[in-house]
Amino acid sequence: MSAQEIAHRHFAEALAEAARTRDDPDAVARCMLNLVVETYLKTRSVKDVRAELLFVADNCDPDTDFMFMRP
Repeated sequence: MSAQEIAHRHFAEALAEAARTRDDPDAVARCMLNLVVETYLKTRSVKDVRAELLFVADNCDPDTDFMFMRP
């Protein structure tokens, strides 16, 4: 099983549990993001983590190609 499959499975389970308990899925996602940042900071610099998050934020529109992609 790949890292992406593991993460997807656990995130889907967290969202399903939130639905069962009527918790806000955005709150679950925000908590997960905080855990990701905490994990990154154990081995990476703040500057590197910030760059990673900015890259994701700058490229989160699924209808927009990455700048390095060709048509």
